[in-house]
Amino acid sequence: MSSYPLTVLTKNQEVDAIIRDTIDKVLVLRFGHASDPVCLQLDDVLSKSAREVSKFASVALVDIDSNEIQVYVKYFDTAFIPSTVFFFNAHHMKMDSGTADHTKWVGAFHKKQDFIDVVEVCIAPQKLNGFKAAIYRGAMKGKLIVSCPLPLERIPKYQLLYKDV
Repeated sequence: MSSYPLTVLTKNQEVDAIIRDTIDKVLVLRFGHASDPVCLQLDDVLSKSAREVSKFASVALVDIDSNEIQVYVKYFDTAFIPSTVFFFNAHHMKMDSGTADHTKWVGAFHKKQDFIDVVEVCIAPQKLNGFKAAIYRGAMKGKLIVSCPLPLERIPKYQLLYKDV
């Protein structure tokens, strides 16, 4: 499977435009550094999956090192990188994956199929061991928060740290 070139966003206006202009598709924004090893692993999964999900999703990379993107970095609290945020028709989609933060996916997907299952889900329920619902299917039903279709062992673990609490 060949990789698919992904758009890199470095300005607030670019992020605003892609969120506003992506209609009837899931928009997947990966926030991170181009040089970070975990970001590179995730970027590889995203680029290899982009063609397969292109009918129902668009994928773009947001360079958090850009000074012009910091409003989104702060808004989505991307202290952990990579952080992947989902939108549908300009609405921020949330996903309950059993972690403390439902606003984004933190870390890399273990494999290409995990990403596809999260974005689309239920194409092949037998592969998901009975898990159902995710971003695209939930969005098409008008939901703004969906359940993660992946088993717990394939969801990255992290611990939220609160400053001055």
